Amino acid sequence: MEQLTYVDSDEEDFPSSKNASAMAFPFPVSVNSAPEVPTEDLTITHNLPTVSTTQITHNLPYKELARPLAGPSNPFQSRPEVQKNLLTGYYEPHAMSDIVFETMHRTFTTHGYTVQPDTGNFVGDEQKLYELNGALIRDNVKSKKYKRKAGGDSGNVDGFLGPWAGYEGENIGPTPVEAMEEVEAQPSTEEDPVNTAELEAIKRNDKEEGLGSEKSIFHGKSTTDYLGRTYMHVPTDLNVDLHGEPGSKECFIPKKLIHTWTGHTKAVNAIRFFPKSAHLLLSCSMDGKVKLWDVYHERRCLRTFLGHSKGVKDICFTNDGSKFLSASYDKYIKLWDTETGKCISAFTTKKTPQCVKFNPDEDKQHLFLTGCTDKKIYQFDINTGEITQEYDQHLGAVNTITFVDDNRRFITTSDDKTLRAWEFDIPVVIKYVAEPSMHSMPAVSLHPTNKWMACQSLDNQIMIYSARDRFRLHRKKTFKGHLIAGYACVPNFSPDGRFLMSGDSEGSLWFWDWKTCKVLRKFKAHDNVLIDCEWHPHESSKVATCSWDSTIKFWD
Repeated sequence: MEQLTYVDSDEEDFPSSKNASAMAFPFPVSVNSAPEVPTEDLTITHNLPTVSTTQITHNLPYKELARPLAGPSNPFQSRPEVQKNLLTGYYEPHAMSDIVFETMHRTFTTHGYTVQPDTGNFVGDEQKLYELNGALIRDNVKSKKYKRKAGGDSGNVDGFLGPWAGYEGENIGPTPVEAMEEVEAQPSTEEDPVNTAELEAIKRNDKEEGLGSEKSIFHGKSTTDYLGRTYMHVPTDLNVDLHGEPGSKECFIPKKLIHTWTGHTKAVNAIRFFPKSAHLLLSCSMDGKVKLWDVYHERRCLRTFLGHSKGVKDICFTNDGSKFLSASYDKYIKLWDTETGKCISAFTTKKTPQCVKFNPDEDKQHLFLTGCTDKKIYQFDINTGEITQEYDQHLGAVNTITFVDDNRRFITTSDDKTLRAWEFDIPVVIKYVAEPSMHSMPAVSLHPTNKWMACQSLDNQIMIYSARDRFRLHRKKTFKGHLIAGYACVPNFSPDGRFLMSGDSEGSLWFWDWKTCKVLRKFKAHDNVLIDCEWHPHESSKVATCSWDSTIKFWD
């Protein structure tokens, strides 16, 4: 067997031939310059890439790459993993000239159909496509010509139509002469038909609005207990002092759900605790009902107030809680007795009220303000039922009314993206706040110190304005993170003023620190928009929330 050795002519640098023979290879070496290639059939193997694969080390047929995902979907995956080249999805580039695009767009807006760019097929109104035979906007389509009727003989005064003759096939109703003949042919009645129609319309409207048919339903065995006390009596058998001063205790953020009130059938728009004691909870809903709930003991529905034909938008207690107002989409504001459930009176401006607010002064409890969709704020006197003042400087629907500065002034926000300050009973704006960067602020809450206002702005942040003379924006205090664009989610403060909370469009409840503006906690509270939230004034960690999922929840 032949052996391969390394031999060089320079014997000084390399070992002798004897030593070289000792270093010889014991086996023959074969040289193969071809690379190793796998011989397995790719059509048999199933080495398919996953969705997240970015590189493929071997060639695959296109049909394998375009094969849909196999197997069951992952139930714990929030959204499918799709390769996106945009934030909202995936798009494929398509080349099209401006002339072609403008033609297709104008064809669709004019005729209701157009040509699909990638396939060339027609999409849209098939009937119009058939009538015009697929003509585009740039094609000359011969319009159908209608034959004109004969004008008649000018010598015949009654039958002459002349240039006023119509076209064949059109229906323009009876002529004035024919209409007069039909009226004369109708049998005459003793009563005036116009007045009768007006009276019937008024009766029908009153029936629809529910005027005079207001009632309330008490849900219980007896309206009084063994001592003759109604549910208006503040309970004393609790471990909580309901007569204490709100904000005297340190507040904490709630952690768990302790009760859910279910009774409304549609979205709940607002909730209000009973003034001072907060042992009752009032709610209004889009089902046209106002309900009074027990916060303690059995936590059941105590009374249902029925009197609105449409959803109720806002509610407001008097200072002592003996009466409350309900503003509805049926354009009526009604005053109710909280204890007996009787409707005392009804007020209307023939416009939809957006908000309603009593004057907090003890000597002005007979006056209330309401902001309507006709851009005006109306001041009513419940003793006379008349409008005593109108404030009409806004350019859009009025959303909120907030009393400030010892109730001598009030702040209003509107859809016109402005904030205006008024002197009570004087219809002149004393402060006008409007900036190009401002958005509409449909919900406002006052800080417990009465120095600041939290305004829910529709650009997904809560703005803080001074509630003093200048009403300036506090630019260093903004609360962000939640999504409320398009919804009037009401913010609210803890009684000690340390926390700010608000719902969002996804049903979550957010808590911020008032000093640092940092998000402290966020949790899922409802299945739909969380529209309103109220902090209990005496129990430092209890919060009530309401949502468009028709439920009211109590958290601790």
